[in-house]
Amino acid sequence: MPETAAGIARRPENRYGNRPTMKDVAARAGVGLKTVSRVVNGEAGVTPDTERRVQEAIEALGFRRNDSARVLRKGRTASIGLVLEDLADPFYGPLSRAVEEVSRAHGSLLINGSSAEDPDREQELALALCARRVDGLVIIPAGEDHRYLEPEIRAGIATVFVDRPAGRIDADVVLSDSFGGARDGVAHLIAHGHRRIGFIGDMPRIHTAAERLRGYRAAMEDAGIPVEDAWMSLGVTDPERVRRAAEDMLSGPSPVTAVFAGNNRVTVTVVRVLAGHTRPVALVGFDDFELADLLRPGITVVAQDPARLGRTAAERLFQQLDGSLVTPERIELPTRLIARGSGELPPAD
Repeated sequence: MPETAAGIARRPENRYGNRPTMKDVAARAGVGLKTVSRVVNGEAGVTPDTERRVQEAIEALGFRRNDSARVLRKGRTASIGLVLEDLADPFYGPLSRAVEEVSRAHGSLLINGSSAEDPDREQELALALCARRVDGLVIIPAGEDHRYLEPEIRAGIATVFVDRPAGRIDADVVLSDSFGGARDGVAHLIAHGHRRIGFIGDMPRIHTAAERLRGYRAAMEDAGIPVEDAWMSLGVTDPERVRRAAEDMLSGPSPVTAVFAGNNRVTVTVVRVLAGHTRPVALVGFDDFELADLLRPGITVVAQDPARLGRTAAERLFQQLDGSLVTPERIELPTRLIARGSGELPPAD
């Protein structure tokens, strides 16, 4: 490396992290800091020629206003945190988009992250967002104890839970009717002649999975159909686990003639399993999914409205921030059954 006359090697300057300041703009434009502040904030009292020189300096330097300092003076950061279960799950795409649209309409930036269904990661992410002074949180909870948020809520962080209720604290929550939707889906299979109906769901500690199992049991009980343990399987939605559960239910001397799948990931795996079976098996899935209507037969589903879930939760959050809400509420949105063919197949025996 070449050395300077003083014999000290020159080091390249770090180009990153050195953002231009208003002081730099003022020096380049030959004006005072107050004048730059007036131009940046659109205030009066600056001549056209001076404003032109300041704008030219801003453009040449690539200066951007520090909004964080400005909004902190107002007591808000104009940002909202969204904690999802899994960013890759297509169910959360429209939900996240709806939260973002409501946030944008209120002049706020949305910051989101994934808990990966890990309670510790959920807590770490939620508290990290609070440390960055977001105004509010929308959370799809992975854990069952949310007392860690009590100090943040007391400090003024607006909080709304969505898809699943909070654990051990009283907080706003926006849900789909998982119990009623599952009961309707299973009743639909019963109405088409099925008595041996399998249920494959998510982990039982998850609120939605437990509610959908409860709906399955209620529909079977309403029809006077005893449920066998072999017909029910709850656990991770890993395709291999779901595949094994489906194959077990479809084999043996008295295989199920229909399957109710507890969420979209389970449904997709069950569709793949059924594609390898010659005997027709009816299928109803909870959650709609892309291309479900193009399969043959089309997949009958109990559809939620994830966009409405996200929009309702975000609107509730901003109502909290506006001071118009006092008592936490539980809002439950309806589901709808979409019959496409797979849920209307009669029993093969």
